[in-house]
Amino acid sequence: MKQGWEFWIDRGGTFTDIVARAPDGAVSSRKLLSENPDHYRDAAVQGIRECLGLVPDQAIPAAQIDAVRMGTTVATNALLERKGERTVLVVTRGFRDALRIGYQDRPDIFALHIQLPDMLYDAVIEVDERITASGEVIMPLNIVAATQQMQQAYDNGLRSVAIVLMHSYRFPQHEQLLAQAAREIGFDQVSISSEVSALMKFVSRGDTTVVDAYLSPILRRYVDQVASELGGTRLLFMQSNGGLVDSRFFQGKDSILSGPAGGVVGAVATSADEGLDKLIGFDMGGTSTDVCHYNGEYERSYETQVAGVRMRVPMMHIHTVAAGGGSILKMDGARLRVGPESAGANPGPCSYRRGGPLTVTDCNVMVGKLHPELFPHVFGREGNQSLDRQAVVRAFDELANEVGRTAGKSQDPVSLAHGALQIAVDNMASAIRRISVQRGYDVSEYTLCCFGGAGGQHACMVADALGMRTILIHRFAGVLSAYGMGLAEMRWLREQAIEKVLSDEAMVTAEHVAQTLMELGESELIAQGVERGKQVIERHLHVRYRGTDNALPVPWGSVDAIRAAFEAAYRSQYGFVETAKDLVIEAVAVEIVGESHPVEIAPYSTNGQPAQHQPFMSINIYTDNAERTAAGHVDAGVFDRDHLAIDQPLAGPAII
Repeated sequence: MKQGWEFWIDRGGTFTDIVARAPDGAVSSRKLLSENPDHYRDAAVQGIRECLGLVPDQAIPAAQIDAVRMGTTVATNALLERKGERTVLVVTRGFRDALRIGYQDRPDIFALHIQLPDMLYDAVIEVDERITASGEVIMPLNIVAATQQMQQAYDNGLRSVAIVLMHSYRFPQHEQLLAQAAREIGFDQVSISSEVSALMKFVSRGDTTVVDAYLSPILRRYVDQVASELGGTRLLFMQSNGGLVDSRFFQGKDSILSGPAGGVVGAVATSADEGLDKLIGFDMGGTSTDVCHYNGEYERSYETQVAGVRMRVPMMHIHTVAAGGGSILKMDGARLRVGPESAGANPGPCSYRRGGPLTVTDCNVMVGKLHPELFPHVFGREGNQSLDRQAVVRAFDELANEVGRTAGKSQDPVSLAHGALQIAVDNMASAIRRISVQRGYDVSEYTLCCFGGAGGQHACMVADALGMRTILIHRFAGVLSAYGMGLAEMRWLREQAIEKVLSDEAMVTAEHVAQTLMELGESELIAQGVERGKQVIERHLHVRYRGTDNALPVPWGSVDAIRAAFEAAYRSQYGFVETAKDLVIEAVAVEIVGESHPVEIAPYSTNGQPAQHQPFMSINIYTDNAERTAAGHVDAGVFDRDHLAIDQPLAGPAII
């Protein structure tokens, strides 16, 4: 069967990465600034146009494209910047302040003034209703009064509603009646907690539902905008759980880690091709660095806090630190700081010729690791100039003078840039230790899988800081999050609370719930174009000790097998087990993997050119020298990766 074009896109905060697979299987890539309003409306669509050789405003030929797969930060940015849809929260009477009160935890236990994050909802409606945890209706729903209140909110301009009632994770009938009334009123977005997050814990379930109501309209507008320019092209989006979903089913709650999840999938798939199954994913972009741990299976978080908001949905377990190529260097009066503020795409780093501040990227320009002539000429107001090294040198001279005045002694600008790089590397190494060493894993046995636009620039320094000896940098490492979109499969994940003590009777209930979820998931995937016979179903249980709060996911099995698996996982994480305590099945989790259309990729080749065994040029760089403990200037040979043969060794120091 003849293949058409496929486009795999990661729309990040600074850059949008596009990987294009041509009909003959050849794969190419490009990067565009995510925000460049002087030249294009949307970076993803612009990238597709450029790959197809279209002139501005020419219609995209949908018939030539098999699919477009995307990850996007649109919803994430809306959450961070609090620019989502105005939302009204509907709750059981007496719980209007429950989400504001939260769990009363103190992230900073020594802070005298606690600054609570802004709530995402604009108004609260309390409704007369109450169902107990056992299903007894002790106060019937006053649907007439509730409808009047929702109509008033609608008349006040609110178009999104989040409905969160007590114990609705198990008894959703009142939520369903309210949702029907809200749709009849005309609300554009109706999110109910029994569908968004059918789990215990009112606060995190409520927060998740509010996030979905707050972000889904923003996400929908962006999806519709992209879809309108792609005609009838099949459009898939990456979810936070690492699976693709048809754009019609893409929800705000599943979009927070849309881009980074593609990076995890890409890192795992490309590492598996090399026979590696223990890896640390290191994704350094322009704004932040994402790290993940993989040891044979995807790690997911089921309760996460993002931008001060609790969310209870399955997400890839990714730890993020504010250290990227765009992290800003500045003196705070006493010491040099790197980040957390970022220069973003506009104005970007100092070297981008838009009047931006000094950043980590500029450090690499200063020490010679980024050479302007070897970098794409996409900078400046017209988008056709090289990196500006002269501006970087001038800015570092000024910073060195400022640091010298503070320290009371002169500073060398180049060594200052190298020192700033070491600060950034320490921040990133600490993030990796948090997901590995602090959880009992020896990273010296792992491969550091580096990707992201800035990952390769810091790979060796990070590996040295962690004692790691193996680094994997894929040929599409600079756009691996986008590449991962093409390697991902469609996935459907759903959880349902049951809250029963582990027993044979409880397993009967769990089986019934799992069957219901599987039927729902299969039907939704079929609606997205996945054939029934191509679906793979995986079932898990979330189990905890009675009287404790944190459940662990364990594989499905007999009562004895579940207990053994839970105790092994609990001992690994906490160092002990409590055999005298009962186990409780908190929830049933079903994951259905739908096989995507297989993607054919042309094999790696040097394009018929002979392999280059000698560098095509030499550059003087300032770096750590393996032959001595101090840093200094060394000459490094420069090689073109496209002209290297498989398994070709290189003598360092070298730049690829």
